[in-house]
Amino acid sequence: MFWKIIGIVALIWIALAVIGALIKGLFPILVIGAVVFGLYMLYKAISGSDHKDLTKI
Repeated sequence: MFWKIIGIVALIWIALAVIGALIKGLFPILVIGAVVFGLYMLYKAISGSDHKDLTKI
């Protein structure tokens, strides 16, 4: 029973380490994507095109 609990704790620890590494690695990509999308939407809003619908990309 003791080794089963140690194994479960070890698996949870490894899973959290992997998830943390993925979030740490992908967060900058998410921020860059949000900034680029925001700049694109700002350009679409400011440009003098006939299409004023910002929901259609």
